Amino acid sequence: MDGERPSTPPAGAANGGAPEACAWHALDAAQALAALDTAATGLASADAQARLARHGPNALPEGARRGPWRRFAEQFDNVLVIVLVVAGLVTLALGHTVDTAVIFGVVLVNALIGFVQEGKAERALEAVRAMLPATAVAWRDGVRTSVRAESLVPGDVVFVQSGDRVPADLRLLRARNLRVNEAALTGESLASEKSVDAVVPEAVLGDRTSLLFSGTVVDAGQGSGVVVATGPRTQIGRISALVARVTTLETPLLRRLAAFGRRLAVAIVVVAGATFAFGYLVRGYSAEEMFLAVVGLAVAAIPEGLPAIVTIALALGTQRMAGRNAIVRRLPAV
Repeated sequence: MDGERPSTPPAGAANGGAPEACAWHALDAAQALAALDTAATGLASADAQARLARHGPNALPEGARRGPWRRFAEQFDNVLVIVLVVAGLVTLALGHTVDTAVIFGVVLVNALIGFVQEGKAERALEAVRAMLPATAVAWRDGVRTSVRAESLVPGDVVFVQSGDRVPADLRLLRARNLRVNEAALTGESLASEKSVDAVVPEAVLGDRTSLLFSGTVVDAGQGSGVVVATGPRTQIGRISALVARVTTLETPLLRRLAAFGRRLAVAIVVVAGATFAFGYLVRGYSAEEMFLAVVGLAVAAIPEGLPAIVTIALALGTQRMAGRNAIVRRLPAV
């Protein structure tokens, strides 16, 4: 095992620089302390403040959030829904209040279902940021003290025990019967046995037994470790950043529904125009009569229930996936 570990700290790690670039699980405890320019007794307060200014607070950044009004407005970004809204406005102008109420009722129910389901997904994603504890126990100025978790920096030495939530990514220095639940990162249902012994650099996340990861929970035992990554540079921070950078793509279902809506809208306009021309020019009906008939034909041709049915089906799929601990941020992703 010793022959597989690097004998010197990785480049860029000295003096607390670029800690996320290091294979900390492959270094022994002494090498990790040397790489971070710290000691088993932690940092001095002045040094911690300087590092905090350099690395930033130990907190997950908030991505761009969709406000409730924007999320609600996006429920109407659909060709069929837009056609329904236009038809509802036309029937309202003609005084057909019952038809107007039915059309707008379907549109509103469809929008509310999507709004509520996507709101639940947004709150589930926000819960990721709540995984970090408010305080931590660390060595500062040679004294074991309670500090704000946000003030932790690479090089701090932190204590954890049963029931604690790990405040940052740590390289273990001491461990006593330490077991940590890492299901949030690895999906493993059983707690992981932790040890101060280094592992091979190629070890996957779940096999890095010499590391504790931010946001995971200590099931049993106690230990201490040196902070190697904070905030967005932690493993949970990288996940949060990936979620925030997700590019919105049009799913096959959305593409097919959009194409169907366009074809249907064109067909309705063509048939309505032909019907108006035939009735007015050939049959001699008045323009007002034919206009009312054409509007009725257009409204009848629109499948008012389709957006609601699609939304309900996607919402049910979202609930089933949530039962399997899968978060769906937007309904079409189902």
